[in-house]
Amino acid sequence: MRSVEVASTWPVENVAVAVVAAGEGVVGSLGDQRRVFPLASVTKLLTSYAVLVAVEEGAVEWDQPAGPEGATVRHLISHTAGYAFDKAEVQAAPGTRRIYSNAGFDVLASFVSEACEMPFATYLHEAVFEPLGMTSSALVGSAGAGAESSAADLALFAAELLSPQLVSVELVSRATSVVFPDLNGVLPGYGMQKPNDWGLGFEIRASKSPHWTGDSFSASTFGHFGQSGTFLWVDPTISAACVALTDLRFGPWAVQAWTPFSDGVRAELVSRRA
Repeated sequence: MRSVEVASTWPVENVAVAVVAAGEGVVGSLGDQRRVFPLASVTKLLTSYAVLVAVEEGAVEWDQPAGPEGATVRHLISHTAGYAFDKAEVQAAPGTRRIYSNAGFDVLASFVSEACEMPFATYLHEAVFEPLGMTSSALVGSAGAGAESSAADLALFAAELLSPQLVSVELVSRATSVVFPDLNGVLPGYGMQKPNDWGLGFEIRASKSPHWTGDSFSASTFGHFGQSGTFLWVDPTISAACVALTDLRFGPWAVQAWTPFSDGVRAELVSRRA
């Protein structure tokens, strides 16, 4: 795919891109697919998928009490438990605001760890990385922002999101649909969004503007980006996904570069199927 070559013009030292189409695998790539990058908040997609496995296995339930009083697993994973961004300090009643929270994901991981009777990093490895063959991936820090991985590994994960094998299609559909709708909140790097729609760990594009995906993307697009200069999006209307990993922290360069890049990738995907 020629559209991925645009990433070679980004002001970064290292970049790896992988474009995945359902049923085909990787259909376009750029850079060292095995190079390991810190993921920052793209970690939340991996953590969330491990939680889906735990739910599917019956180890945890969405409406189990977890976190602050009145909150549940569902609140924690959808950033509605009321925790502050970086500490387990309650700033709002559960279900009333969308407060993006790394602290909430740490509490969520601790809850799953206790329920499954093993460290969360071990559970993530056994539930997601090992069965998908993600051999270069590891959780080396917090469950909200402490994973590292490669484009090759995340392409395998993207393929799983497009055609779930570890959990049911119905569960992934619920996880990538809006929960606690109509809640406003800040999308880090892009400001206040009204509403700031989110699924069960997956950010939902919906009507957000500006946004880190593309202007041409469907409202059902889901994924996440990370402050380490990384992103993974899935647009189910075209049954395709894209992973981009860099070694330059998110900033104005990414805001300017990612949207036209993703629009170009999506346009080429649509064109090749026409």
